[in-house]
Amino acid sequence: MNKAILAICIASLVSLGAMAQKVQKSPASTLKQTVGTTDITIVYHRPGLKGRSLESLAPTGKVWRTGANEATELTISKGVKIGGNDLSAGTYSLYTIPGDEWTFIINSKLSWGTQYDDSSDVLRFKVKAMNVDENTETFTIGISDISKDGASANLELRWANVVVKAPIEVTL
Repeated sequence: MNKAILAICIASLVSLGAMAQKVQKSPASTLKQTVGTTDITIVYHRPGLKGRSLESLAPTGKVWRTGANEATELTISKGVKIGGNDLSAGTYSLYTIPGDEWTFIINSKLSWGTQYDDSSDVLRFKVKAMNVDENTETFTIGISDISKDGASANLELRWANVVVKAPIEVTL
């Protein structure tokens, strides 16, 4: 009887080890920020440079899922202006095309991985990329420069020595 219980315990421990989650190379991140009275949530995965060039991970002139593992999701609770364009409340995929100017692509298709479909684009706009002295090893999305009255902010992408800021305006 004791041997049977011991065998079950050992088998259980071995099974638990096999089920343990592996550490993701590009960890998941969720950003939640209120701008004015609008809630903005961004769910994405954060790749690292790890000795590689930005160009090798997010090639110039090619659609990039703006993160790793799966498409980045942008959720807004109320309509906003982003990059000067109206965007209704909802959940969207966020893609970009890197370059001297980055093209932001807001897409209605929510899908895992890289299945980008341009027929589902809701809007596109371009933003000038800025080269900065500070090197950011791990890709980061943030909401920055929230105005004193809370009516505007920037959706900021930061990686390597590049910063891209897309202006957001909300209705108070």
